[in-house]
Amino acid sequence: MRRAADLAQRAEQAGLNASAPPQEKLIEGWLIRLSPGKAKRSRCINALAAGSLPLDELLARCQAAFAAAHLPLYVRVTPYSQPSDLDEQLAAKGWPASDAADVMVLPALPATAELPAGQVLQALEAPAYAQLVGHLRASSAEEISAHAERLQASPVPYRGFALRAADTSLLACGQFAREGGIVGLFDIFTPPEQRGQGCALNLCRQLLQIAGSEGAHEAYLQVGSDNFEAQRVYARLGFSFAYRYHYRSPATATTTATANTAA
Repeated sequence: MRRAADLAQRAEQAGLNASAPPQEKLIEGWLIRLSPGKAKRSRCINALAAGSLPLDELLARCQAAFAAAHLPLYVRVTPYSQPSDLDEQLAAKGWPASDAADVMVLPALPATAELPAGQVLQALEAPAYAQLVGHLRASSAEEISAHAERLQASPVPYRGFALRAADTSLLACGQFAREGGIVGLFDIFTPPEQRGQGCALNLCRQLLQIAGSEGAHEAYLQVGSDNFEAQRVYARLGFSFAYRYHYRSPATATTTATANTAA
């Protein structure tokens, strides 16, 4: 049990390091990130320490920073957030929870496996990868640019790949960020027309194999709590649930209230 808890904490720290954008700073022990990218993990508050300020004052200081960056304020709430009752305090303010995600961990990388005949792994530079996955996700030009910027500036290097068929059509894409002996899988995406054929499974096996050859021996990833299809793929690789996080925001509270009023 202790080993699993230690791996979960390592995964949280590695995930924070790997998702660092250029636009970040500390306010009273809270790490705020202000990238205009699509991923909420790069434009949210990570409450790493309780700090000495009352919660309302701390939130007000953070809100000013997000407003100056023209971004809505989101707090990422994890089992490690401080103060320990932060989630309850934000809920009491009427800030709803949203975008729950599960962190899954793998204590030992799987055995190596060859790609099926007719499938080829293509390495991509950060701008090309951001463009590819951004197009698939219907990201805006600003979001794609911010994603590329974050990948290129990341203190933990990213390696992006496309899995292609012999006719060069895209089967899946994904990337990994390795920090010492732990590797994170990020932005795994399979085009709708290719789903259900094992493409993501083949891709992830290759990413873990490459990371393992470079020194990784354990892994983590983040997946939507309601994305059961992806969770089943990762479970086949040996990943298991470690912990769940979600976001709270006054912006979603306002949106909900407006929608209820309109209804």
